[in-house]
Amino acid sequence: MYATDAPPPRAPLTVPGLRRMKQEGRPIVALTCYDAAFAAVLEEAGIDLVLVGDSLGMVVQGHASTLPVSVDHVVYHCANVARGLRSALLVADMPFGSDATPLMALEAALRLLKEGQAAMVKLEGAGVKLETIRFLVEREIPVCAHLGLTPQSVLRLGGYRVQGREAAAAERLRQDARAVEAAGASALVLECVPSALAAEISAAAGIPTIGIGAGAGCDGQVLVLHDLLGIGGRHRPRFVKDFLAEGGSVRGALGAYAEAVRSRRFPGPEHAYA
Repeated sequence: MYATDAPPPRAPLTVPGLRRMKQEGRPIVALTCYDAAFAAVLEEAGIDLVLVGDSLGMVVQGHASTLPVSVDHVVYHCANVARGLRSALLVADMPFGSDATPLMALEAALRLLKEGQAAMVKLEGAGVKLETIRFLVEREIPVCAHLGLTPQSVLRLGGYRVQGREAAAAERLRQDARAVEAAGASALVLECVPSALAAEISAAAGIPTIGIGAGAGCDGQVLVLHDLLGIGGRHRPRFVKDFLAEGGSVRGALGAYAEAVRSRRFPGPEHAYA
């Protein structure tokens, strides 16, 4: 047998596998992706979880927010990404309005799993969304919840701001985190949450938490791919690091990110909110 530089094949990561990673203390490395070519490179880099985010509205389509993204858009990009993956867990965002009712959410989620080949869907918020989470999970559709800064709420929030700094808001986040887990969510994204609060929620949760702008106390980290590569011309939040400058190439940047998350060097204090 001839020697090869190719890494050994990884076993596909499953939804229960995410929980095992939390239990074993293995950080979850996640990134967004929108096409097959980048998906293949993410696979080579050993990324655990790939999210086809509605962030595509901003970084791919050039909109000012994620709101214009449709289910058709996410299905299309999800199917493309699926063709480039072998072992990473594929998660698809539920676009704005697609989960307005449990039945609407079911219709969209079925398309994302059947046509897009996703293994899980992600939806934002708690409150009325708890019924939708339960409805989907009861019909064998894994759900990742998303709390903190929820970009689909940008009109109500009046912008992209850190959530949970005041005592009452922090307590709501704690309650919402418990509620989405009780409703059946298998994972939880925490976005733009003070690092101490995110660490507290993560420690109390039985499901894995994946942070973005939520400090190093989460069970995993996710970034928007374009932000990690320092491209796209968007305002760069403090939780973003340009790994392309460090890695020297796309493959080097992805490898540097994966290693930094797994060694818990990223995010550092400079990437977190108090």
